[in-house]
Amino acid sequence: MTQTIAPRVRTLVLLLLAAAGLLLATAAPASAHAALTGSDPQQGVVVDKAPTQVSLTFSEQVSLSADSLRVLDPKGKPVQNGKPSNVSGTTYAVQLHSGLPDGTYTVTYQVVSADSHPVSGAYTFSVGTPSSTSVSVSDGTAGNGVVGWLYGFGRYMSYAGFIVLAGGATFVLACWQRGAGVRAMQRLVVSGWLALTSATLFLLLLRGSYTGSRKIGDIFDLDLLGQVLQTKTGAALVSRLLLLAAAALFIAVLFGAYEKRENEEKRDLTFGLAIGGTVVAAGIAASWAMSEHASVGLQASIAMPVDVVHLLAVAAWLGGLTALLVALYWAPSDRPVDTVAVHRFSQVASGSVVALIATGVYQSWRQLGSWSALTDTRYGQLLLVKIGLVALLVGIAYLSRGWTARLADTVVQRTKPRKQRVTANAAAGDAKGAGAGNSGAKNAGSKGGGASKGDGSDDGGSNGGGSKRASQLARQRAAVAAARQKRARDADPNRFGLRRSVLAEAGVAVVLLAVTTVLTQTEPGRTEEDAKAASSSSSSSSSSESPAGALTLDMSFDTGGEDGKGVVTVDLDPARVGGNEMHVYVQRPNGRAFDIPEVKVAFTLESKDIGPLPVVPDHIATGHWSANAVQIPMAGEWKIAVTVRTSDIDQTTISKNAQIG
Repeated sequence: MTQTIAPRVRTLVLLLLAAAGLLLATAAPASAHAALTGSDPQQGVVVDKAPTQVSLTFSEQVSLSADSLRVLDPKGKPVQNGKPSNVSGTTYAVQLHSGLPDGTYTVTYQVVSADSHPVSGAYTFSVGTPSSTSVSVSDGTAGNGVVGWLYGFGRYMSYAGFIVLAGGATFVLACWQRGAGVRAMQRLVVSGWLALTSATLFLLLLRGSYTGSRKIGDIFDLDLLGQVLQTKTGAALVSRLLLLAAAALFIAVLFGAYEKRENEEKRDLTFGLAIGGTVVAAGIAASWAMSEHASVGLQASIAMPVDVVHLLAVAAWLGGLTALLVALYWAPSDRPVDTVAVHRFSQVASGSVVALIATGVYQSWRQLGSWSALTDTRYGQLLLVKIGLVALLVGIAYLSRGWTARLADTVVQRTKPRKQRVTANAAAGDAKGAGAGNSGAKNAGSKGGGASKGDGSDDGGSNGGGSKRASQLARQRAAVAAARQKRARDADPNRFGLRRSVLAEAGVAVVLLAVTTVLTQTEPGRTEEDAKAASSSSSSSSSSESPAGALTLDMSFDTGGEDGKGVVTVDLDPARVGGNEMHVYVQRPNGRAFDIPEVKVAFTLESKDIGPLPVVPDHIATGHWSANAVQIPMAGEWKIAVTVRTSDIDQTTISKNAQIG
């Protein structure tokens, strides 16, 4: 029965891994932790005099390279002078050439946030009169493309390798010590070590291209690798490799000397391996905690050890679950996993779930900050998916616990009659042995003589051939008995039910790991909301600091179609009777500029029955339209209506009233 089930199990596991990979491949590119909260000059502004520098302010400190901040003229030629630098706190600036001509300039930035994620973006501002520009402002996200997906896959494999390595070793030491001599368990733990080691090396090579050029050809660039080794993430990856060398020694002892020890020596070695293994596993988990989300932001000194506990709990639960699955399906007949081991793992899993809930609640509060972020941010939405998967996993684990209890009861019921039979057979054997002893005493002399007479030279050959046949027959009988025993064990409906439930748990765990990998690369909800608030505050201050008489109106729109939501901003300067200069900006809800097929503006003075006066602005740059000499015939409270079309059929008109003149 096991032979027919095993191929199905392998097929199902492969399908689950493929589904997890598809989830990673179809997920949106990871957003970064740091966010742009301000700039000078600001996005879309028109200044009279060319600035001497461009400065950007982020929500946290970032790492810069020589090309992190660039300013391009309308023809796409760089006009920055020197390397960017940190001017104060989280504000970074780059100097510009003097005497820049009028026109529209593009600012591009690509930096690395303190939690190791790349951040990129672009915006435009104008000097004097806006102009057309040959620079395309991309709405892409840092870390996307082929290199981004490869990096995400490497992260997934590193998490999976750590879980299998740490969880499998925990299962052997804490639940099933006889499993140290099982070849399938040895292969499982070693495969986890190989996966984590190869994934770490892979990430180290990809890191420079992932945060910089995003080109496949730069993966083996030694200069980039040298730069990576000087960063916090590079140091964390190298530290992980050193700890994996210690983990290799741990594995060698666990599956070598440990298996050969007996009783008290084995107990002492178990304690030593448990302490050493915990230290190594905690160190490997810290290589994530000290370089990613937990290392920056609110209460970092508390968040990092909490993150280590969270990762260890995940490994003990999901990795132990994988080890139990392997033991149930591929353990040899002479070393089957027993109900005691399953019961011990159930206790380990229960403790791990408690630790996961406690640390997960703290991490959620720290990364979200508000209930609204749970539904309004991508991080919160992914977190809800993760919570649902964990709840499903706990439900299936509860069913597995029921199968374990029934299996234990069955073993107890079978053991009692067996003990009774053994006792009866022993008593019968004693009585029979006594009778045989009496008859043997009577015939000892005659049989002894017969034996003496029958002794000859032919006995050596016959005994040699008989011993070989006897040993072969014994091996055949042992194999038949083992196969019969395994068939009987596999036919047990309780064991079969436990296998199926554990397999279902493992399937959910694979998907859960994929969601967790995407979640660790996603901008936390607290940061996203803080960035939006800072952007709104910056927009408000820019309106209040605009020249006297200038007017700025922000209006949200939703055409109802795909990509139909955004914010349109109308700037009217000097907002007085006569000729005015008008700029229209269209942004996504996240603040990024984007183009739409058509924008129209109309002015209506309803109190005097004037209008609507239509204005069709010219497209200047991505998300930017402009019109000169917009005539306002008289002062009053004008209705400014903006018609936005996002597709051939999706269109809406929004309006606001404002005093002009």
